[in-house]
Amino acid sequence: MSRTARLSGLSHVNSVDDGSPLADLLDERRHLVALAHRVLGSADHAESAVDECYRRWYALSDREREHISVPLTWLSAGVDRICRVRRALPHPEGAGAAAVPPTVPDTIVVRPRATEPTTLRQHDAVVHAVRCALLAADADLLLPLLAPDATAFFDGGGKIRTPVAPVHGRDRVARGLLRLLDRGPHATLAAHSVNGRTGLVVRHGRRVVAVLSLDVSGAEAVGVWVVVNPDKLRSWNAGRHP
Repeated sequence: MSRTARLSGLSHVNSVDDGSPLADLLDERRHLVALAHRVLGSADHAESAVDECYRRWYALSDREREHISVPLTWLSAGVDRICRVRRALPHPEGAGAAAVPPTVPDTIVVRPRATEPTTLRQHDAVVHAVRCALLAADADLLLPLLAPDATAFFDGGGKIRTPVAPVHGRDRVARGLLRLLDRGPHATLAAHSVNGRTGLVVRHGRRVVAVLSLDVSGAEAVGVWVVVNPDKLRSWNAGRHP
């Protein structure tokens, strides 16, 4: 069965909840930074302008975002407007920065509570099985590894266009993970120690672009934490693993 057929077998989920492949999201940000750099001529100012545009994206309501059929077009136009305003003012870093406050929490503090004790061996077995399912892009393998009420949290830090709200339910979590980790030819997914337990690390080439940690109860994952915030991944890419 094809990957598309396996995904279509999951329960119907709004495309906004599915998110986008991580490779596309990284390409999106690179495109926006390059656009801003052409206007402002400064890498730091370009990153700041793109961050401001993402803040404005997250300040929209869910309904407003749903009606934007091509987010990259909206974001590109927004970056262009921000850059032209900042270029016309004497303080480009501060101009307009307070107009729309960040609405995406930097840290999620509520963690799902495991209902069954889990040994280190059980935890590692579930993580490795999830890795195999994701590598195979196989929903049939992934679904039984997730608890029916599993929850996924995506931390983009407002700098990568990930789902704002936690994703609840086995089907939606599976669909979101398979969609996000739709791998390009240069991507790898490896088991690695994350916060003292086995987790998963996604690399594009040599660069770490996502870190996943799992909360496991019995033989199922009840929570999946996906960090794609580039600020939080700096230590990984500098060789200082958290």
